[in-house]
Amino acid sequence: MSEQTEQRKAAGRGGRKRDPSRDDAILEATTEVLGEVGYARLTMDMVAARARAGKATMYRRWASKQDLVLDAVERFRGAQVDLAALPDTGSVRGDLVALFRPDTPEQSARRMRDLVGLASVLWHEPTLAEAADAALVGPWAQAHRTVMLRGVERGEVPREADIDTICRVLPTMAAYRSLVERKPFDRDFLLASIDVVIMPALRAARDATAPTSHSGG
Repeated sequence: MSEQTEQRKAAGRGGRKRDPSRDDAILEATTEVLGEVGYARLTMDMVAARARAGKATMYRRWASKQDLVLDAVERFRGAQVDLAALPDTGSVRGDLVALFRPDTPEQSARRMRDLVGLASVLWHEPTLAEAADAALVGPWAQAHRTVMLRGVERGEVPREADIDTICRVLPTMAAYRSLVERKPFDRDFLLASIDVVIMPALRAARDATAPTSHSGG
């Protein structure tokens, strides 16, 4: 959760004690409406109607649309991947493949809607752009970074590898494929990305530092 959100919540807004279950319902409704109409057209009234919440309740909890969307973005980010339960297959490639969970058609449509909503925040609200970008790429980049660092400890990945950059490549490619190309991030694309881009990039540091042999005449 961002420092901005922590400060805002610490300040409080009075009224009755917050109900986490209602907060979740309202933030889920925010994500849905955001994906359907975009940030510019989203209103607090739309979200209240979708969540079946009173407007007074909404404004006691979030003073503005910006505050509401920020919390919705951070909720989306937190739900992406459980860093405490990452697969451990014994290899970086195996772990990256194991992280993939194919969506049902309904899940795929919902994920696309949510991503489009987050992208609209990037385009229309510069003050929230960092949070939206972090939600799109951040959780998966962190998961990939953890997997790659385990590879370093096993000796599978050279310590010179630029993991901080490489860990963002696949999540960024996934976001581009979904948002720009409007194509599913399926297993075939995942495997091609891992085998053609990610694993060669991780090995490149070792190849660059390996001694070259010279034949004498």
